[in-house]
Amino acid sequence: MPRGGKKNHKGRGKQFSNPEEIDRQMKAQREMEENEGAERGSSAESEEESSSDDEQPKRKGVEGLIEIENPNRVSQKSKKVVEIDVDAPKELSRREREEIEKQKAKERYMKLHLEGKTEQARADLARLAIIKKQREDAARKREDLRKGELIVKRRF
Repeated sequence: MPRGGKKNHKGRGKQFSNPEEIDRQMKAQREMEENEGAERGSSAESEEESSSDDEQPKRKGVEGLIEIENPNRVSQKSKKVVEIDVDAPKELSRREREEIEKQKAKERYMKLHLEGKTEQARADLARLAIIKKQREDAARKREDLRKGELIVKRRF
C-alpha cells in the first residue's frame, strides 16, 4: 500500500451495472418518493389545520432559538409595474457624479483660460509677448543689415 493511505485505481477492471439492476433501483426510488409524497400530503393537511394563523417560514440553525434583528439586512421586495416611477430622476453613483463635476470644472477652467483670467493664461500671454518682441527686434536687425548690405553693394 502506498504512503499516505491513498490507493491508485489505474489499471483496474471497470465495473458495469447491468440494466436489470438499474431498473430495480429506479423502481425502488419511485416507490420511496410516492410514499414520502403521501406522508407529506397528510401531514401538511394536519399542520395546516393546527397552525393556520402563523405563516412564518421554517427558520434555519439557531434562528428559531435566538431572536436576531440585523439593521443592515435589506429584504428584497418585488415592485409592481404600476408602482415603478419611470419619470423619477435617476440617482448617480459617486463615481459618475465625480466624473461630471470634474468635466464641468475643466470646462469652466478652459473658458477662463481663453478669456485670459487664469494665472497660466497670463503667463502664456506674457511669454508670447516676449517672443513677439524678440522676433520683431530680430526682423528689424535683419532689415537694417539688408539695407546696410545694399548700401555697401551700391558703392562698389
